[in-house]
Amino acid sequence: MAHIMEILGRTKVVVKDGKVVEVGEPKIKWCPLWNKASGVENITPGVARQNMEQRIREFGMFTPGRRFDLGVFASFGISEVMMTALAKGLIDSTVTVCDGAGTVVTSSPALVQGMNAQISGLVETDPIPEVIDAIHVMGGHVLDPATAWIDQAAGLELAAKQGHGRIAVSVVDPVMASQLRELEAGLGIQVVLMAAHLTGICQDDARNMISQVDIITSCASGNIRELVEPLIQVGTAIPLFGLTRSGKEILIERAKEVQSPLLVNTMPLPVLPVEKQPRPLVD
Repeated sequence: MAHIMEILGRTKVVVKDGKVVEVGEPKIKWCPLWNKASGVENITPGVARQNMEQRIREFGMFTPGRRFDLGVFASFGISEVMMTALAKGLIDSTVTVCDGAGTVVTSSPALVQGMNAQISGLVETDPIPEVIDAIHVMGGHVLDPATAWIDQAAGLELAAKQGHGRIAVSVVDPVMASQLRELEAGLGIQVVLMAAHLTGICQDDARNMISQVDIITSCASGNIRELVEPLIQVGTAIPLFGLTRSGKEILIERAKEVQSPLLVNTMPLPVLPVEKQPRPLVD
């Protein structure tokens, strides 16, 4: 039973039987988010290994002991934004992914946060029955419990079959974003696309993604930063951008939940202080 996730500068990490068995090379060396959260000054394969081992140890990731009581990790992370949008009734369902389960549909704010607060880029995962059972108890619906299949389009179809009409979907590539938009039109529903895990995206794919989604994370992408024309920006180191009226509304609603002081101002966007950006930015 093997699981693959990309973390800390898109470093490929393979986990088997609760142990890290393979670690690749990171694409970046310094991330302002992880520097602030954990004091990481230089991202190396060893640092990525330690970070994944910490997630396994503290959160039970990729194990039957997976925890779903995780609190807020980033004020404006995708999971936090979805959590608030559900709680405030701006959407009525989400389609995301979870280790040990694959694609999951839920209307539970606590579950979407618990599943996704510590997920980076989940590439593939195998089913863990205890994880799937826990998700069901908390109000989640696993797309394929037998295989832990990851397919956001099939997840959207499942959410629509359940009667949901305003659905937020996490997406990591523009091809899937196009499929989701086609389904939105065919099913007659409202879909809010939130794009993440975009470090290294090429210029054409970045342009395509920006044209289709409502909210997008900049990650360590130089192309996203260069091409984006946001209606709203939150954060300046790894900014989250709202690109549509729906995206703007959801981010403003999330801002109401953030406990720390906020500066609200009008100015040309994006605002990207050089010293705060990940190093190096990856095209």
